[in-house]
Amino acid sequence: MRVLSLLKPAPYAEEIEDEETVQKEYRYWRMRTFYSMYIGYAFYYFTRKSFTFTIPSLIELGFDKTHLGLIGSILSITYGVSKFVSGIIGDKSNPRYFMAIGLIFTGVLNFFFGFSSSLLFFGIFWGLNGWFQGWGWPGCAKLLTHWYSHSERGRWWSFWNTSHNLGGALIPIVVAFCASRFGWQSAMFVPGGLCILAGLFLINRLRDTPQSLGLPSIEKFKNDYPNKTFTKEKSELSVKEILFNYVLKNPYIWILAISYFFIYIIRTAVNDWSILYYTEVKHYSHMTAGFCVLWFEIGGLVGCLAAGWASDKIFSGKRNPVNVLYSLAILGVVYLMWQYSGISPILDSFWMFVIGFFIFGPQMLIGMAAAELSHKKAAGTATGFAGCFAYLGAACAGFPLGSIMESWGWEGFFVVIGACSIIATILLLPLWSIKTNPKSEGTLSS
Repeated sequence: MRVLSLLKPAPYAEEIEDEETVQKEYRYWRMRTFYSMYIGYAFYYFTRKSFTFTIPSLIELGFDKTHLGLIGSILSITYGVSKFVSGIIGDKSNPRYFMAIGLIFTGVLNFFFGFSSSLLFFGIFWGLNGWFQGWGWPGCAKLLTHWYSHSERGRWWSFWNTSHNLGGALIPIVVAFCASRFGWQSAMFVPGGLCILAGLFLINRLRDTPQSLGLPSIEKFKNDYPNKTFTKEKSELSVKEILFNYVLKNPYIWILAISYFFIYIIRTAVNDWSILYYTEVKHYSHMTAGFCVLWFEIGGLVGCLAAGWASDKIFSGKRNPVNVLYSLAILGVVYLMWQYSGISPILDSFWMFVIGFFIFGPQMLIGMAAAELSHKKAAGTATGFAGCFAYLGAACAGFPLGSIMESWGWEGFFVVIGACSIIATILLLPLWSIKTNPKSEGTLSS
């Protein structure tokens, strides 16, 4: 019961009246909130991808590639479902504890996985890990929508989103080193231990909403109201209001979620299959192919920052014009990769940088648009719902896409991801001029 009480949203405190104190406190807590959730989400990646670096060692021990691939699919499915379910729970929880407890559990489950030796327990523990992985995103979505106003949120959200890339870049350095020097179990134990410590760090650093600290809402503090009908917000919404009024009955969320499905097919396909493409088709060494694929994450980092800046500064807080332009650009890059790869590793690194640049833009902004086109108190549920579709797409980039490639070869691979970029662009195009849901804020007065 003690744990359940910790998960409850922090109550609103009496609002501070002194403007100088409010300014000082807001500056402090915004920065502290940001660096804490940035570090925390980067560490979530450590216990999400650690299994990847155990695969070569497990194959040497006699495990089958098909079975090990199934374990990876189990994580994608449980993670995708968890993003939706935990999004609902997260909107009614205190992110300080919700995000931290999820991170601690993922660390513990990495230890359990490392102590196991059968496929059954591998599948059980990795599926549970996927479930608790879903506890990271909702807390960040809630914090980003409550601590950063609409006109600046694109830049803050895009900078936060680079935690994906930081975590993805550090994993090979830390986890692969441990696996090669100390055995595959260390590739589970070291990330697990680091994430338990990071979870305790989050408990110490994070807090809930500004109002829980006696500060005014971010809209009042910044005088930044995304729609003209904004009135004083309710302290809480019911689960039914969140789920039905602002997610399931919201056509914007459905469009974004379905487009996310196709964007994640592209992202996961490029991320998971590119190294095989360069080694099998272009006959690069594993080291050279790995160097090319590394630029995918670097391009993603730059693309996130550029997308967030453009949505704030060029399109005045509209996220979907950037989503449409980036999704359309993916089609051109896919064609160029198909026709002009293998000429040199430098050129292929450039293609990976560019496709990473354009994929990670909508990967970040679609989730952000889902939060903004719902209600700020339904941010976790809305982004979790869209994220569920995204990871169903990620699952389709595994076995289903592999089956297409078995029949049609690498031509089938490029046709599928090119078609996905066209479909995503068509889906997102009607949302070009939409900035915020008219029902997202103001009609719910206290």
